[in-house]
Amino acid sequence: MNSSSEIPDTPLASLIPDIDRLAAEAMAVWKVPGVALAIVQDGKVVLTRAYGQRDVEADLPVTPQTHFVICSITKSFTATTIALLHNDGVLDWSKPVRDYLPEFRLSDPVATERVTIRDLLSHQSGLPRHDWVHVPGDLSPAEMLPLMRHLELSRDIRAAWQYNNLCYNVAGLLIERLSGQSFEAFLRSHLTDRLGMTVSFSLDELEAGPEPARPYMIDVDTRLPALRLPIRTTAAGAINTSVADLANWMRLHLGKGVFAGERLLPEALIEQLHAPLALVAKSEFSEFGHGHYALGFQTNTYQGERIVSHSGGWTGWGSLMTLAPDAGFGVAVLTNRSPNEVTSILTYYIVDRLRGREPVDWLARFRKMRDDFIAQIPANKTARESSRHKGTKPAHELGAYAGDYAHPAYGVISIRERDGALHWAWRGMGAQLSHWHFETFVTPEIVDQLHPDNLPITFQTDREGNIVHLSVPLEPTVKDIVFQRQAAGDCLDPAFRARCVGHFQSGAITHRVTLDSEGRLILKPDFQPAYRLEPQQGRRFRIVELAGFAVEFRGEGESIGQIVFHQPNGTFLADRVAEEGRES
Repeated sequence: MNSSSEIPDTPLASLIPDIDRLAAEAMAVWKVPGVALAIVQDGKVVLTRAYGQRDVEADLPVTPQTHFVICSITKSFTATTIALLHNDGVLDWSKPVRDYLPEFRLSDPVATERVTIRDLLSHQSGLPRHDWVHVPGDLSPAEMLPLMRHLELSRDIRAAWQYNNLCYNVAGLLIERLSGQSFEAFLRSHLTDRLGMTVSFSLDELEAGPEPARPYMIDVDTRLPALRLPIRTTAAGAINTSVADLANWMRLHLGKGVFAGERLLPEALIEQLHAPLALVAKSEFSEFGHGHYALGFQTNTYQGERIVSHSGGWTGWGSLMTLAPDAGFGVAVLTNRSPNEVTSILTYYIVDRLRGREPVDWLARFRKMRDDFIAQIPANKTARESSRHKGTKPAHELGAYAGDYAHPAYGVISIRERDGALHWAWRGMGAQLSHWHFETFVTPEIVDQLHPDNLPITFQTDREGNIVHLSVPLEPTVKDIVFQRQAAGDCLDPAFRARCVGHFQSGAITHRVTLDSEGRLILKPDFQPAYRLEPQQGRRFRIVELAGFAVEFRGEGESIGQIVFHQPNGTFLADRVAEEGRES
């Protein structure tokens, strides 16, 4: 089933049967339920076309008015909105972000001060993706901002292009700060309303609309309803719209800032939005040149001609918008299944035909790549299993691993022993862990839930064998993310800490233990400054001012009779002594 509209007597009429056949074949290979496409040429929408089902279970068809999540095509809207503010003198996008958003911080102080708004928009901050900060969907855009200072950079500022949704989230917050409106309200009033576009920004809004698509995903080669996964980095990828409305967005950019006779942006700013800034990569296909990122757009050459585009992908959604500015046309393709290559296959077929060329057989190329990928899956699983050291066992009883482990940006991972196995829980996700080898456990594969599959979790101990943190490769371009074990046990009990107060003798040195006004233990040895004791585990405390030093209080029942000092140079004891006559 398909539906379409086109300008009468358009030369595209002869292409329609070929596009229909290609769409049907590609959708069958990738098991894509629904597709909507639009072609804009010479300032007009010359074709919209729709295929398949927006909802398989309800047998509802796609039309050009069906709304899809367009995912990262949203970035072109965010960058264009920033360009509007730049044009109005509200901001200068070549200046540091902190000039306008003082609370913006990265882990590197130099990058913090130097990263500009254009660096955010061209993915040149030095910060890699760190997507698992936002993917669980439990944080608002504003809540993510202060977390960025705790994320490791992988490159120097402007040293390389590194795609980053968190930086576009910052751009959305910047728009709100300077406009005094929400990101959504400002974008609607200054852009999409003026273009006659109907847009929304959440799954709730999408599903409440008159014609929403439903997302689908793939497990090897089986299509399933996709997870309902909201996009919380709104300015990076959350816009929902139809292909008919997205055609007006293409008209604005192909019109160099003019839409329906009204100039919304100067031509010079449109050119800056489309100008290549950061090298991405050279394509493996000879038809393409070196890919670059601009400001909210990707740029390249195809068959020697300039193209400006952006793709979008999320669980259940795949999209591609491609402009050929010098030839005056654009193509947008929206789908409700991810991942798939239908968007590229249709786009470049149409581009080739509109330019009068023999089309490249992208369907055959991508089908072979897909088939090779599926065929490789068993071998990859075998290779993964062969990397496991057989015959090992955990170094501790399972109960010793139980606890809460925290990272200032990634949150808290809880480990519990239950029914003879370890279980993990993290930000709404959780499952039973399997022992992999040594001190590493792995998460299972769970198809129908948001969950990091086959994720190794490795526990680390201090020199005395105490489990002190765990590490997880949540961002592959930096060191494993380290979650520190949180304090637990008697050390958190105010009554226990009160019993630790007193004088303890080690040789000629007296150690005085007191409580401060907030109930924290203070250790004052003779001839040394006072040290703060921070709870760790059980009856053990870390000496805050001395890295690698800890003390443990020991005793029978209610009585605390001894301090054990755990130091880099050894282990030492101090016994409780009577305090009479010792007060100075």
